[in-house]
Amino acid sequence: MCGIVGYTGKLQAQPFLLQGLAALEYRGYDSAGIEVLSPDGSLHGVKCQGRVATLTQRCQTANLVGTSGIAHTRWATHGAPSDRNAHPHVDCSGRIAIVHNGIIENFRELRAQLIASGHEFKSETDSEVIAHLIEDSWNGPAKGDLLEAVRIAVSRCEGSWALAVLCADAPGQVVCARRRSPLVIATTPDGCYAASDITALAGKAKSVIQLDDGQLAVLNPQGTCSVFDEDGNLVAEPTTMTIDWDASAATLGGYPDFMAKEIAEQPEAIRRLLKDRLGKHGIELDELTMTDEELASIDKVYVVACGTSYHVGLITRDFIENWAKVPVVVEQASELNYKQSVLVTDHTLCVIITQSGETADTLTAARRLRGLGCKVFAITNVLGSTAARESDGTLYIKAGPEVCVCSTKAYTAQMVGAAFLALRLALAKGKMTQAEIEKKYHQLEEVPGLIEKVLGRSWQDKEASRVFRRAHSSLFLGRGVNSTTAAEGALKLKEISYLHAEAYAAGEMKHGPIALLEPGFPVVAIVPQDHVHDKTISNIQECIARGATVVGVATDGDEDVAPLCSNVLWIPPVPDEFLVPLVAVVHLQMLARYVALDRGYDVDKPRNLAKSVTVE
Repeated sequence: MCGIVGYTGKLQAQPFLLQGLAALEYRGYDSAGIEVLSPDGSLHGVKCQGRVATLTQRCQTANLVGTSGIAHTRWATHGAPSDRNAHPHVDCSGRIAIVHNGIIENFRELRAQLIASGHEFKSETDSEVIAHLIEDSWNGPAKGDLLEAVRIAVSRCEGSWALAVLCADAPGQVVCARRRSPLVIATTPDGCYAASDITALAGKAKSVIQLDDGQLAVLNPQGTCSVFDEDGNLVAEPTTMTIDWDASAATLGGYPDFMAKEIAEQPEAIRRLLKDRLGKHGIELDELTMTDEELASIDKVYVVACGTSYHVGLITRDFIENWAKVPVVVEQASELNYKQSVLVTDHTLCVIITQSGETADTLTAARRLRGLGCKVFAITNVLGSTAARESDGTLYIKAGPEVCVCSTKAYTAQMVGAAFLALRLALAKGKMTQAEIEKKYHQLEEVPGLIEKVLGRSWQDKEASRVFRRAHSSLFLGRGVNSTTAAEGALKLKEISYLHAEAYAAGEMKHGPIALLEPGFPVVAIVPQDHVHDKTISNIQECIARGATVVGVATDGDEDVAPLCSNVLWIPPVPDEFLVPLVAVVHLQMLARYVALDRGYDVDKPRNLAKSVTVE
């Protein structure tokens, strides 16, 4: 979850390191730090609690001169956010510095061993043990070879890591290591760059080297990089990936924040994903790498995801069960990983959904299901991610970089990707005809235009945000497929406004949550023109009878809803009720944003959250 960057080359290191941290701040922003190897042969650094902007201010007077360096922005796991727990961490001599993304699961045992042998620790983090382990191996079996020192050190660790190491006694080198946490490297005439995400390297190179699990790399100032396996053997052809978007894709481009920008980008993202997908045999889904016969034999689907992607998974279940008539189990990856019994067969398909492709819980679950004999299909946004490399097939949603921590455009694009899978499965199993598939595809083609109409009604969300000004909690309700829309709306509100929100299937409200209702209590009800429309109106009336203030999400011209609500967020008619979540959720994204702004919060960097959850 933390962001790490490194550089060695001809240029001064500090400008890129700070720029890289700013690009990766969505990965963690409770503290930040930088370490540079100075011309006098010593390490000099600055680190502090707070955001990259605070670090940048402190660096202005720190005189960090040098052409090799590493830097880090932290999302705390072990040890509270503080100056002393911020990375980089150094060894006892102050000659070795490290930055680390991941968790060292056996750090307590290692720390005890190191303290017993005379090492002194300055932080509460698990990461600091790595610096001392490298110190031990540098002074011992590695005999002053930094690559070998790092290799020996990580061989004693259990857990996950993306690691960059700087040593005053190995000038010009930055050594990197990876296990279960992403790390990419760019080689250029100006030198070598390393980062935990390609976002930091946009504009630096057209392609990157991706370290595979267990691999290490030595970055040299001449712009060359050597990759080694966990036994220290040179890797002749390391994995590479082309960066297919330019640096401007990760800039604000005139928008006030990334959340606003990414909400607005949804129509174009969906159009891009839809392009050229309809073929003579239904939805073209070559990424699935399964024959029609194999698809026809699928008798169960496991969908595994976390957070917002889990909500996509619930929508995926509705698509597949209603169109392909195949039973679907949707599991939160963090729960599946510790579930004692998982019932699969040779004909079970596992679908993992992860925006970053690096979500640790989801990857662990996918590995377990593959081990049980399942084919694994990934829906993700990041080219060359671990999810993509470890799956039997990958559908890239092509949403472009998503910088805001809470997901918006990836959510809707993932739903379209899930619809592709459901339609492809429906045709293979003979549950839908080619003509029916074509009709659904053309209905999907209408969605971007419908979202654009909703974007033009953002004033409705701004007005409705006033309902939440004195609220301490809120309730989101929906029925059928839109019970998931309610869950996503509640999650967005919690993530960025810090206002408690609970989501319930509307019919279940009377079995508990109705006790929350009192005069002025905000309720958001998703009530489009669908087969449960009248039932949802009855639930709205139950809320009003207890004094709640209701904000409705309703279809244009619905005169049954308008009189019941203090505010209505209108959506245009949607041609298929299973596609309503793609359109209705946009109002809830904008509503959450306006509530958060009204409460004075940074919508792009909500507290305690990170964009890519790379630890379990």
